[in-house]
Amino acid sequence: MSVELSEVQHGNILEIQFTGKLDIEAYESFLPSVESQIKECGKIRILFSMHDFHGWDAGAMWQDIKFDAKHFNDIERLAIVGETKWEHGMAIFCKPFTTAKIRYFDQSDIEAARLWIAE
Repeated sequence: MSVELSEVQHGNILEIQFTGKLDIEAYESFLPSVESQIKECGKIRILFSMHDFHGWDAGAMWQDIKFDAKHFNDIERLAIVGETKWEHGMAIFCKPFTTAKIRYFDQSDIEAARLWIAE
């Protein structure tokens, strides 16, 4: 699993890029940065980019559920950028777990996702 976390534009936008399968260790490696941004900025915007993504293991899935419950109102916008039909489905699946505006973009449209997240 490869995880890359980037903070862009005035500190309230996080771009997280994933490759492979998200495990508990990878999740816990970027979670403190996300929580720090929320504490510092209040509501944040996240661009979640997946390349050759294979989902979560059980530990990472549980951490994600706990994060969603804790930060239900803390994410203003969520851009999901992916390559496959099931990743597009994640945008729909996520909606009940957050008050964020959520939108899916194909990997070829990542620049449009960056523009939308920064609006």
